[in-house]
Amino acid sequence: MDVVLAAGNAWTDPACPVARAVDLIGDRWSLLIVRDAMDGATTFTEFRQRLGIARNILTDRLRRLVEHGVLDRSAATDGRRHTYRLTEAGQDLFTTVVALRQWGERHAFAPDEPHSHLVDDQGRELPELHPLDQDGTPLSPKASHVRKTP
Repeated sequence: MDVVLAAGNAWTDPACPVARAVDLIGDRWSLLIVRDAMDGATTFTEFRQRLGIARNILTDRLRRLVEHGVLDRSAATDGRRHTYRLTEAGQDLFTTVVALRQWGERHAFAPDEPHSHLVDDQGRELPELHPLDQDGTPLSPKASHVRKTP
């Protein structure tokens, strides 16, 4: 899939995958739309009710997520509306959403402050995500580096 930004825009850092990902889905509303799609929201109305987002902003973000291959848009059975479903690329953001959630649990809440919990189908909380090297050893920023392209 060829990924392009809207006309007149340029990549923040063309050679950096993190910068490109942020350019595509890094704003607050896009990630929350993806989060809610993972939680079962499929229609404009569902996204709007869950997020409390202005109609024009939601329209723009849904359009962009479809253009960038994160969501797929199809006609609803009633013929008047559309439904939105995560594409494979959108589903690939699950680990990112879980990592952000876990970071938020550690750093955005007071120790005893209540918050939602992500659980598996058996009701168990997900284990902490940790990057591993090729041998299964946990990695830290100090134990990795970016290899720049020529």
